[in-house]
Amino acid sequence: MSKVEDFLTAAQEQQIVAAIRRAEKTTSGEIRVHLEKQSESNVLERASEVFHWLKMDNTAQRNGVLIYVAVEDRKFAIIGDQGINEIVKDDFWNDTKNTIQQQFKKGNFTQGLIDGILLAGEQLQKYFPWDHTDINEIPDEISKG
Repeated sequence: MSKVEDFLTAAQEQQIVAAIRRAEKTTSGEIRVHLEKQSESNVLERASEVFHWLKMDNTAQRNGVLIYVAVEDRKFAIIGDQGINEIVKDDFWNDTKNTIQQQFKKGNFTQGLIDGILLAGEQLQKYFPWDHTDINEIPDEISKG
């Protein structure tokens, strides 16, 4: 098995998916987690490529968020779509990044992702509140590459 397959147990993956669903109950924003063995390029550049590959830029409000993790490189990035980036401050993702990073440094990868997802949902709610007409546009499952 690769490091990507070993990074999270099935139960941990389900906890993360549950966090995504919980976060998306308060916002029309779409959150996804993607795991890869390593990033062949700069982690932000790779996260952007994966963002487009997963078609996360196809949401109606352009409010998708990707948390990308390069497992072996021990690096991660958070990418928000154009609709988010046009209305938030440049440092919008810093709190989410710091929250994830604090747990990752302790080896608490699952908790780091859960905490980051829930915080991202709270932050997105201010700009993209949930509405009864909202549909889930992006799968909640963790993608792997």
